[in-house]
Amino acid sequence: MTSSATGFGEPVLCRAPDREGGVARCLARQSVLVAVVSLATDAVSFATRGPQALGALEVLVLLGLVAADAALASSPRYSGWVALAHAALLPVLATVVPGRTANTAGQLISAYRAGAWLRGRPAAASLAALALGVLSSLWVGDEVEPFTLLTLVTANSVVPWLVGRYTTARKAYVDELRHQRENSLRDAEAEVSRAVAREREAIARDLHDVISHHVSAIGVHAAAARMNLAGHGSADDAGPVGTSLAAVETSSRAAMVDLRRLLDLLHHGDDLPDQPGLGKLQELFDGVRSSGLRVAFAVYNDPYPVPRAVDTALYRVAQEMMTNALRHGDGTAVRVELEYGGDHVSITARNRVPSGAAQGERASLTALGGSALGLEGIRKRAEVFGGSATFGLVEDGRYWQTSVTVPTEGGS
Repeated sequence: MTSSATGFGEPVLCRAPDREGGVARCLARQSVLVAVVSLATDAVSFATRGPQALGALEVLVLLGLVAADAALASSPRYSGWVALAHAALLPVLATVVPGRTANTAGQLISAYRAGAWLRGRPAAASLAALALGVLSSLWVGDEVEPFTLLTLVTANSVVPWLVGRYTTARKAYVDELRHQRENSLRDAEAEVSRAVAREREAIARDLHDVISHHVSAIGVHAAAARMNLAGHGSADDAGPVGTSLAAVETSSRAAMVDLRRLLDLLHHGDDLPDQPGLGKLQELFDGVRSSGLRVAFAVYNDPYPVPRAVDTALYRVAQEMMTNALRHGDGTAVRVELEYGGDHVSITARNRVPSGAAQGERASLTALGGSALGLEGIRKRAEVFGGSATFGLVEDGRYWQTSVTVPTEGGS
């Protein structure tokens, strides 16, 4: 009478095991404790209510009771056999100890275990054996009143067996609720991911249909204007106008490259490998120099690899720094310093600001707490990685300085 065990609830003390297999060992220890308590209870009951003199039969019955109670510590797969042993002991105990009640502590526990761990025919057979054992012990004790027989059989075999069944059913119900909740969370996360993907696709379409079109048109018109100047025999194709048109053409091509990267990022997510980083700062500065702004670039300490996301973010910060220098500086020069610290990377840009009214306008922008979108974007990029950003006028308002520091996981 065996059956595979099914979990019927973990004890409170076994919910958070410190190591693998901790729950199983905790359950085994508690089973031993239950067996010991049942054995002690039944042994004391036999000693205090049993026969005064122990003959061979009494000793055998006592040993059988001890063995049956000790078996409560065995594997749950043997719950049916343990219940059968206790059922067989009940009429024998009624014979050896006249007037004894129709149960033992071990028998009640065995009925509970049979109901909790067994399924199908083994469970029904164990219940029938226990009920028959209780009924036999009552007959041996000369109890023949039908209602009394029914109530005692029900109380000593059916009720503990049903409690075991209820415990298992409740555990299955709780598990089902937990699984439903986990499935709901997974479905919600999947829906959020799909919504983000749809939004990325929409943004990518807008970038491609609107911005890419206009940037491409700028490049085409700049190239056409430069060639027309050369074709009409302009004073010098390498003069300021031609140089500016060439710079516009180059910048539009660079912008298209960045837009393609952004489109790929929106389409494929954050795992896209082809993203610019600190290693491409020289290319960025070469493009800025073609617009007439002198860029001095200095690197302090030996460069070391940084996380890809940080690498790309710092490149974007440098891009915004160059844009600010072109738009709001005096257009002459900018100095960029890249420092690899032991646990951080810092990038700083400094450029001279125009004097007079333009400088006053820039100072009023600073007083607003850096409300410019570009500066706020720099700050947010730094904060994403636990870094910081500072910007403002320095050296009596003659220079504008932007500095970003981002922690890294390792350094040289």
